[in-house]
Amino acid sequence: MALNFNQYAVEGNTFLKNYAKEMNLGDDTKKAGRILSAILHALRDIIPTTESLQLISQFPMFLKAVYVNGWTLKKDRPKIKQMADFIDLVRKYDGPSAINDFEYNDDVAEQYIDTTFILLRKYISLGEMEDIRDGLPKDLKTMIYSNIMF
Repeated sequence: MALNFNQYAVEGNTFLKNYAKEMNLGDDTKKAGRILSAILHALRDIIPTTESLQLISQFPMFLKAVYVNGWTLKKDRPKIKQMADFIDLVRKYDGPSAINDFEYNDDVAEQYIDTTFILLRKYISLGEMEDIRDGLPKDLKTMIYSNIMF
């Protein structure tokens, strides 16, 4: 199997441009990349490792790279039970840029999270989306449930 890094870069850049457009960020692919990365890193913190592995097995290479970047397996997962807690975790992963990227507005953050899952649905099977949803706390299930059929 030949590795075609140029093709991965083209696919990743195309996705990021579309992602920025869908997020109403114009051409700001840097901001879009930070948001995507923060959301995926927060997700991997709250779902079991086995579920993460099943999820990334369906991702194209460029999304796998984003998902696993900086990943260390942790014995204890954060106790995230509500959307506000998940949003705080996303902001934590976004670091100092969070004030600019999410405006510390939960409605903006929820819209970004919803749009992200809608766009990721292109790569994730319905069964995997259901598995992820089933493993989430009750108040977070809507994060996946409302976007599962796209």
